[in-house]
This record gives sequence, C-alpha cells and structure tokens, in this order.
Amino acid sequence: MEKHEFKITINESREKVWQILWDDTSYREWTSVFAPGSWAKTDWKKGSEVQFLDAKNSGMISRVADNIPNEYMSIEHLGFVTDGVEDRVSDEVKKWAGAHENYTLKNVNGDTELVVDMDIAEDHKDYFVKTWPKALEKVKELSERN
Repeated sequence: MEKHEFKITINESREKVWQILWDDTSYREWTSVFAPGSWAKTDWKKGSEVQFLDAKNSGMISRVADNIPNEYMSIEHLGFVTDGVEDRVSDEVKKWAGAHENYTLKNVNGDTELVVDMDIAEDHKDYFVKTWPKALEKVKELSERN
C-alpha cells in the first residue's frame, strides 16, 4: 500500500468545509463522485463504526480512529459490506485492512486547505488518483456556494 495525498484550497471557513464533509445531505452529494447513491451510516464520533455504502448497501466497514472537529478526521478501514453482508476476514480484506483515510483542514491566508491522505492498494491506485480530485472539486463547490 502507498500513501497518497490530495489537496485543495477552498474560499470558506474550516467550520463550513467540515460541515460539508460530514453533514448527511452534502456528504451524499460529494461522495456520489465515487459511487452514485453513496452514504455513510455512523455518528462520526471517535471510536464509532462507519459503514460507507452505495445504493445497493454495499461498500466498506470502517471506524472513526480520530475526530477533532473542524481540524482532523481519521478513518481506519476494516472490511467490506456486500448486499448488506459484512466481510472482515477474507483474503481481499486482508490486503488493505488497517488502511487509513485522513482529512486535515488548515487555515491558509484566510482560506481552508483541505488535505486528504489515504493508504491505497496498488490495484485501486488509478481509480483514486483519478477520482479524488473530482471529489475535492465537489467539496469546494458545495462549500463556496452561498
């Protein structure tokens, strides 16, 4: 697995960008770039489980490793969900279980710099390298909309 970093500068406060990232309605909008119908089943509290799901209730099982409001969210990936059935032990899961996806928000000259760093398995690298910039543009668009 390799760590990759994606970042964007958003002309809005960290509080606004944070709300766009994790509020259910806007979360569904910006993550639809990854998969139509994406949503998250969680309360986003540190230690809580997260199910990142698509319209067919398939996706990933993770946990919130850390949550410092308006500054930092760390998510540790644990397994898959396929048609509502969890998998935390298959060989496919073992290839990337324990990978982290981290979101850092920094004040930069009155704007917010959003940095996402993510552990990516080689077989998913092309997809994420292509898709993350589009997702960050969507976060920017939603954040800067009045």
